[in-house]
This record gives sequence, structure tokens and C-alpha cells, in this order.
Amino acid sequence: MKKLIILFIAVTNLILVGCETLSKRIPTVISETNGLTIEEIVIGLKEALYIGAKNSVLSASAANGFYGNPQIYVPFPPEAIKVKHTLEQAGFSHLITDFEKSLNRAAEEASGKALPIFMDAITGLTITDAIGILRGPDNAATMYLKLKTETDLKKEFIPIVKIAIQTTDVTSYWNPIALAYNRIARFTGGSQVNPNLEEYITQKSLDGLFLLMEKEEKEIRQNPASRVTDILRKVFYTK
Repeated sequence: MKKLIILFIAVTNLILVGCETLSKRIPTVISETNGLTIEEIVIGLKEALYIGAKNSVLSASAANGFYGNPQIYVPFPPEAIKVKHTLEQAGFSHLITDFEKSLNRAAEEASGKALPIFMDAITGLTITDAIGILRGPDNAATMYLKLKTETDLKKEFIPIVKIAIQTTDVTSYWNPIALAYNRIARFTGGSQVNPNLEEYITQKSLDGLFLLMEKEEKEIRQNPASRVTDILRKVFYTK
């Protein structure tokens, strides 16, 4: 009988503790989400990503979108940096300037075709941890999208970059560099370096677009004036 009484007291205590914990947790969840449903949070986050993607694509694909923006400027490929330094020392800086400009022009050209790819990725997202993203840092939604979609986006983006390389004559700017470097290498014992320009421009283009999207998301989270739709004002409500 004594054991039954002890067991009853233990179970009662567990129930009381559980109820107390639950009573504290429910208001916390409601407060953290401003009373929103998960569906509303998902819609709001997708809306934020859509606006961020659209504005980022418009910014990146504009004239000098990459070339005139130090934050996303596409530099000489690091794996061929010895080529750059050798030619600069030999007085061929103009070749480097023209080539780097062509890299950025290709990124700008490719970025203009990126919006449908981002839209497909955003539409297909299932955000099971929506509350975590909402409560996360100012770039949480963008980083979630990048983590989940970057590999697939890269595959879809490469064909676009190939066309952009042809359109902006990137190869024609690289060829004189390779030729000049090879002439010098004959005397210095250096070997020719051929960076994968398609891979490089693709990655730098995506890096630039995601960086711009981060800035857009931060703006929406921190600046009420940037919440241009009802769902954004509701999801990112600040007192």
C-alpha cells in the first residue's frame, strides 16, 4: 500500500510539472510567432525570398551590377593568380583589366536569367522549421534556401553561364592572356594555367546573388518600410 501511495505521488508530481511546463510553453510559442499559423509563416518567408530574389537579380543584372559593386565583383580566378601577377609585372595590365571586366559582364548577363530558377526553388520549399527561420538571424531564410538548393541551382545555372561567356566574349579576352603568359613561361619555366571559367563564373554569380538576397532579407526584417505586402507586415511585425 505504501508503494502505491509513493507511486501515486510521483505520477501526480510529473503531471503537475508537465502541465506547468506546457502552460509556460504555449504562450511562448504564440508570442514568438505573433499568433501566426505555420502556413502563414511559410507564405511570409517565401514572399520575403521572392522579393529578395527579384530585387537581387535586377541589381546584379543591371549595367555594372557586378563590375561596379565591390561586394560581389568577380576577380581574376585565384587558381591562375600567378598568371595575373606575371603579366602585370611584364606590363600587360590592360589584358587583366579587360579580362576581369568580361568576367563580370558574364556574371551580369547570366544573373538576368536567374529569376525563374530561384522561383522554382522557392515554390518547391517545404519549410518544416519555419519558426526557427523566423526567429533566426537576419539571413536565416536566405541561408536555408542556399543550403537546400545551391547544388541544383548550380547545375541549372551552368548552361546559362556558358551562353553568357559566349555573349560577352570572355574566352577571347582569356586567349591573349594565355598566349602572353606562355611566351614568358618559356623563359621562366612556368606552366600554363587554364581555369574552368564556366565553373568559376557560375559559382561567383551565385555567391553574388545570395549575398544580395541576404541584404534584401535583412532589410525586410529590420525596416518596416521594406515590408511591401500584407503578409510581410504580418509575419515580420515589430512593435
